[in-house]
Amino acid sequence: MAQEFVGVILDSGALIAADKGDRRFWTFWKRALQLDLDMRVPTTVIAQAWRGANNARMARVLKSCSVETLSEGPARATGELCGRAGTKEIVDSHVVLSAHIRGYMIVTCDSDDVELLAALFEKPPKLLDLRRLSIP
Repeated sequence: MAQEFVGVILDSGALIAADKGDRRFWTFWKRALQLDLDMRVPTTVIAQAWRGANNARMARVLKSCSVETLSEGPARATGELCGRAGTKEIVDSHVVLSAHIRGYMIVTCDSDDVELLAALFEKPPKLLDLRRLSIP
């Protein structure tokens, strides 16, 4: 992970990977903490991934993250981005918009929808797809 980033936005797949104990996520997480990156999670991601008290690992991750809310202005921009992409993926759109606004990297486990949305920006946010990480 390059030091050119000051922060990351986690998507639902990243949170679910954390909750499942995925080694790739936890290797990333340890390095992100060492680099003191600003870690953020949109409220829509929490709503999509959270299932209750059994999400202990996810809760641990969320304690270290700032939460990106979806107020009216960003909600409209999120909807507009969905419209431009021809998708109904509101959560992914919120993730991409948050990363674009801040200049942060997106951490995901399913980059397909995210890449489609990110490509709509002249300078798209960078993506880290945990599935593509090789851990020794």
